[in-house]
Amino acid sequence: MSRIEREAALDLLINSDLLELGKCSDEIRQRLHPENIVTFVVDRNVNYTNICESKCSFCAFYRDSKAKDAYVLTSDQIFEKIAELVEQDGTQLLMQGGLNPDLKIEYFEELFRGIKQRFPTVRNHSLSPAEITCISINSALTLDETLLRLKNSGLDSIPGGGAEILVDDVRKSISPNKIAWKQWRDVMLRAASLGMPTTATMMFGSCEKAEDVVEHIFRVREIQDQGGSFTAFIPWTYQPGNTELGGSTATGVDYLKVLALSRIVLDNIQNIQASWVTQGAKMASVALFFGANDLGGTMLEENVVAAAGCSFRMSQQEMINLVHGAGFRAAQRTTTYSIIREFPV
Repeated sequence: MSRIEREAALDLLINSDLLELGKCSDEIRQRLHPENIVTFVVDRNVNYTNICESKCSFCAFYRDSKAKDAYVLTSDQIFEKIAELVEQDGTQLLMQGGLNPDLKIEYFEELFRGIKQRFPTVRNHSLSPAEITCISINSALTLDETLLRLKNSGLDSIPGGGAEILVDDVRKSISPNKIAWKQWRDVMLRAASLGMPTTATMMFGSCEKAEDVVEHIFRVREIQDQGGSFTAFIPWTYQPGNTELGGSTATGVDYLKVLALSRIVLDNIQNIQASWVTQGAKMASVALFFGANDLGGTMLEENVVAAAGCSFRMSQQEMINLVHGAGFRAAQRTTTYSIIREFPV
């Protein structure tokens, strides 16, 4: 089967019938995942700081260092949150925060070593490429030195946050102080060269064009071709509440078309994740027929999207019921998609 290219993908996104696009993506999902399993991971998203120099116009979470509600969590506060995760059989810690100039490599090394010593069964899936670049600059280290020191202190894998749209014109418009798309790519390729798994994301629906969405997806495919270690792709929609950028978000139809196109284009990435955090349970259920085979994390805690006024919540049992209700087998997985246990109907 020949690969789809940019022009054809753009035509599908703009002109294709939604249900036909969904049917095509569903056929690909069935071929890649014939076992009819939909997976999820039990995790917690710990935002270790909300102080951020980037000040992206689409973000309602960041604070200036002098703001009354600015914070940096202590190690003990973070350990307490992880202990609660372990009590619920959680296996993944996702730590992300702002680009805080006061937090250098030593902060993370001490913290990550402490996490490994206390919680050896928890996978540390943390820090976006933008954060890693910020740590590198603040600590006067090369990117390679930074990644190696983080890995050696306990960072297991890297989430794809901070991707937004991997087109610099769009990035300059909504996050002018954040790394360019090639820097995002470089972090992911260097991490892969160290044997670290990664994921890729896309936030769409802010101010980009259809051509930009297509370009982003193809750049992710090309990074994977170049030696990337993406285990999954997660598209999600911009949430305008409480943000400087404002405006509106993508429609449900837009979301499903982008999700389906992602499954069609990304022939070198095994898993496509539905974003129930931004779409809610009903749309997440529909997404399982538009190319998605994974529901991401149960997210014992989530603050960034919630700051924009989007507060969907789902317990583990609700997630299992959603999967079964859609006609699939539900399974808890690890960060790297090994099955931990299945849940009978």
